[in-house]
Amino acid sequence: MRRQEKNKSRIILGIDPGSIVCGYGIIKTVHPEQLGINSNTDAVYVASGRIMLPSKQPLDVRLKELYANLADIIREYSPHEVAIEKVFFAKSIKAALVLGQARGAALVAAASSGLPVYEYSALEVKKAVVGYGRAEKHQVQSMVSKILNLKTKLSADSADALALAVCHRNTMKILK
Repeated sequence: MRRQEKNKSRIILGIDPGSIVCGYGIIKTVHPEQLGINSNTDAVYVASGRIMLPSKQPLDVRLKELYANLADIIREYSPHEVAIEKVFFAKSIKAALVLGQARGAALVAAASSGLPVYEYSALEVKKAVVGYGRAEKHQVQSMVSKILNLKTKLSADSADALALAVCHRNTMKILK
């Protein structure tokens, strides 16, 4: 685990786990004076995307691919911390178990890299980003775009992953 000096930036990887589609989003926290402009945020967008896993493949193959893709993303962007969505109530027991296994692959990818992992519920993320824990997906997408000053439309999975990273950044600011 890397210690961060007070004035150093942090890179946060948000992961919205899934066994077919896994969203990821990376932000960098900086002090507003480092941005060189008047900014109402200290979060800067770095990257985001979706890991698309072949639905016809057995679950073990998809989990291995998910782990490998996340490990590659961690190597490429060198995040300091990982924020991941907590298990929520799924439509069925089977769906919850499969989601739990995808979360496990993501957790192992982070742990294998020595990264601290922070878990947040969907309610916590929505409240931190939108201000309302029962916000709709489109509201989360819109607020993430505004917070990170993005001009392009995000996929729902990427927006959720970036929202996790923003939620973690907000939580860490409160705890300081």
